Amino acid sequence: MVTVVGVRFKKAGKIYYFNPGEVEIKKNDYVIVETARGIEFGEVVVGPKDVSEEDIVAPLKDVIRTVTEEDRQRHKENKIKEKEALEVCLEKITEHQLEMKLIDVEYTFDNNKVIFYFTADGRVDFRELVKDLASIFKTRIELRQIGVRDESKMLGGIGTCGKSLCCSTWLGDFEPVSIKMAKEQSLSLNPTKISGICGRLFCCLKYEYDMYQEILDKLPGIGSIVLTPDGEGTVIETNVLLEKVKVKIKNPSDNTEELKICNITEVTKIKEKRSLKEQLEGNVQRQEGLLDEELQQLKELED
Repeated sequence: MVTVVGVRFKKAGKIYYFNPGEVEIKKNDYVIVETARGIEFGEVVVGPKDVSEEDIVAPLKDVIRTVTEEDRQRHKENKIKEKEALEVCLEKITEHQLEMKLIDVEYTFDNNKVIFYFTADGRVDFRELVKDLASIFKTRIELRQIGVRDESKMLGGIGTCGKSLCCSTWLGDFEPVSIKMAKEQSLSLNPTKISGICGRLFCCLKYEYDMYQEILDKLPGIGSIVLTPDGEGTVIETNVLLEKVKVKIKNPSDNTEELKICNITEVTKIKEKRSLKEQLEGNVQRQEGLLDEELQQLKELED
């Protein structure tokens, strides 16, 4: 086991483990740490704890110290310099007529490097821009192209739910999200209804997906023959959230049909047409009658 602390450098940023060494550290402290890109200022969001060696990336970098008042002042000055660097870079991008959108600027704590984050539709030849910036700021310059999800994370915003974006407030890492997740949660496959302001599928499609998977494994598919407390019948409708099925039961005495709603614990599968999960995992294009271009549009939302 190894003792580590978890440090975050940005709000809702990824948590990195560091070796606290002999430094006394507790959660919510601010610390100066050594990273692969230089000396950085970060917040301890996970207090000292023991983790297995398999859970860390060796070699573990050290915490240099908890921050001093001088460190705090320098951090504030860096934030001011970042805003100034943003304005300068925007002017230079316009001057060089580059097809790129500048998103953010970040100084390392030791001012050893200035990182400019941008988005672009394709590759951008920014060699001349780097030369200009290096001559102005007299330090190492890095231009880093990011994706649209990272752009939303940095800039923030309000989602369709009316709350601040998950990615910019608490979501540390992005996880892959697929059309299959929307389908299995019985959501509309209309791109405008299942995509966020970044133009990709909602991150929240992932939140309840494991629960849906667990329930879908239990639910019989539509068309399956099941035994209920009222007799044998055919499943004609399912409700994943309520974990219930609607069953059509035929009365052999008078040939009438009756609809019954049953909990999945009350039914026993006799003949499974296909589980509901298998039905939903089928070809989306076939099930929804989607055109090729509509299917392609949906696939482009995945990330």
